[in-house]
Amino acid sequence: MTQLDGSDIVYVARVAVPKLISLAVTIGTRFPAPSTSQGKVLLAALPPERFREILVQPSRSGITPRLELAMDELESSLREVRARGWAVADEELAAGVRSVAVPVRDGDGSVVAAMNVTVHAAETSLETLVEEHLPRLLQTASAVSSDWAAWRSIPLTVTGG
Repeated sequence: MTQLDGSDIVYVARVAVPKLISLAVTIGTRFPAPSTSQGKVLLAALPPERFREILVQPSRSGITPRLELAMDELESSLREVRARGWAVADEELAAGVRSVAVPVRDGDGSVVAAMNVTVHAAETSLETLVEEHLPRLLQTASAVSSDWAAWRSIPLTVTGG
């Protein structure tokens, strides 16, 4: 799970699975948002003027993406993400890294985070990622969104001393 911080995504939660080839991603890891599926979901949720403000900020990730889209291509891609409700990144951040992401919403329906499944391109096709992993990811994000909304609806109590 990631949230947007400037023009980067930042991991706020992660569950790793044992694999022969794994990604070195921990809580706090940053990646340039436009090159990731989670970043696309988070950027697509922003108003256009806010999106442009964010993208002029330099990434603090220290990562140079494998592929970078021109602004008009990115805007077109984000319109598609808004329309379908999820995003893919196919070897854009790095060779061999493929992912699909979905939004996590609060009780008002605002996107507050993004969740993804990342796979190695040599092990999992884009078709398998979308047809098999995306439905489970959508179901999980829905449950997390529901929990987030329930947690935020709990009245905050202050105790004095």
